[in-house]
Amino acid sequence: MSDLTFENVTVRYGTRRRGLTAVDGADLTVPAGTVVGLVGESGSGKSTLARAAVGLTPVTGGRILLGGDPVHRIGGGGNPRPLQMVFQDPYSSLDPRMTIGDSIAEAVPRRVVRGSVARRAEVTRLLELVHLPTDGADRYPAELSGGQRQRVALARALAGRPEVVIADEITSALDVSIQGTVLNLVQDLRRQIGLSMLFISHNLAVVRYVSDIIAVMYLGRIVEYGSVDEVLGDPQHPYTRELLAAAPRPGGALLAVPDDDPALLAVADTEPADPHHPPPGCRFHPRCPVGPLVHPDRQVCLTSEPSATPHRHRAACHFAATTDSATLP
Repeated sequence: MSDLTFENVTVRYGTRRRGLTAVDGADLTVPAGTVVGLVGESGSGKSTLARAAVGLTPVTGGRILLGGDPVHRIGGGGNPRPLQMVFQDPYSSLDPRMTIGDSIAEAVPRRVVRGSVARRAEVTRLLELVHLPTDGADRYPAELSGGQRQRVALARALAGRPEVVIADEITSALDVSIQGTVLNLVQDLRRQIGLSMLFISHNLAVVRYVSDIIAVMYLGRIVEYGSVDEVLGDPQHPYTRELLAAAPRPGGALLAVPDDDPALLAVADTEPADPHHPPPGCRFHPRCPVGPLVHPDRQVCLTSEPSATPHRHRAACHFAATTDSATLP
């Protein structure tokens, strides 16, 4: 087992004049044997970072390392693939013309499991691992429910013998009643095989349930990183606080903020920044309740890009230490 590390990773689409930098200098670590939850609103660059890790999107700058080696130099040619990805849509991630047994067997490294008998045994093992009946290997994806298909997709990812699995919104296309089954499966896999995973979601409740560490992404950059208890219990970045304020609480209540709070009013009157033309300095400053919108003397946010604090719980904010989290439950 090895750490997955993103070092100053940048991914850009289009040309220099007409382009979009979807990921901009992102630094992130997935320690071996842990689940790191990556959260952020739509368009923040989460899926792009995931696709870059598995080679589906070219990296413009920076490095993606596994155990200190570039991931694109590891695996292939019938050997185990170091990274495998499970996609959001279980209906399009499987070939409808192949049985689920054939789909899983296709992903098993040829140099690791040799012979048809051994491969069938491996398919049986993987189906059992994801809590699916082994006598269903001859069924087609159309015969399965969404939750069953997503479990097949997980089995197919594990068939490649990866060191890290990247799960991109794997529960968002499922019914709420089925989401819990898939999340419990992720927890079981952690206990049984020491699964390492980068778990991408916009749902903080889901991330809290399955993750050891949370990374928060905004406009292509990681703005906060720390353990689940640290990030959700004592958020240091104002964007993380905004995500928490929008998350439903037990009984339907939201994070209580007075209606006349100037920070709330300032943020409510602004629009998210254009990702094609991100603002200078801190990218969150046009929406920030502790920045120049509310505190005009904090002009540093307009001109200087904040760096993450050098601690285990990191936040890329000039005034992270002044963020008041006393109102959080």
